[in-house]
Amino acid sequence: MTQIDFYLLASQDPKTRWDFCCRLVEKVQRLGHRILVSVDTQQDAETLNQLLWSFKPESFIPHRIINDTKYPAMPVEITYSPEAGDHQDVLLNLGKQIPSFFSRFNRMSEFVTEDEETKIWTREHYRFYKERGYPIETRPIEARNLR
Repeated sequence: MTQIDFYLLASQDPKTRWDFCCRLVEKVQRLGHRILVSVDTQQDAETLNQLLWSFKPESFIPHRIINDTKYPAMPVEITYSPEAGDHQDVLLNLGKQIPSFFSRFNRMSEFVTEDEETKIWTREHYRFYKERGYPIETRPIEARNLR
């Protein structure tokens, strides 16, 4: 069964979700895991693609948008569609919807900021997983650890 992690980010800024996701991608990929990041739109995928190149200039994270056939499969892939690649390792969800394919992954993470809009849909996600019996961990991240 998929382990669900909710990162509770001590910030009102929804952009913090994206920045923290990049940091988590870097850490998890360095540990040898394959990662799929789910976003809502192609524009979101392109935004995350650029963030992964620029969030930490000294870092290199091999990644691609999943349907970009110019590049082979990478350890980190980004999707904005039902396309989920071919692995079952780690899924990070930046989208407002729960990806339909989430249950095939070993681990999935959601990112919660303190702004009301984000809290609304992430609470719905939490309820969805809890009602279905998924193991859930909440991981509070203090503001000083977000820099």
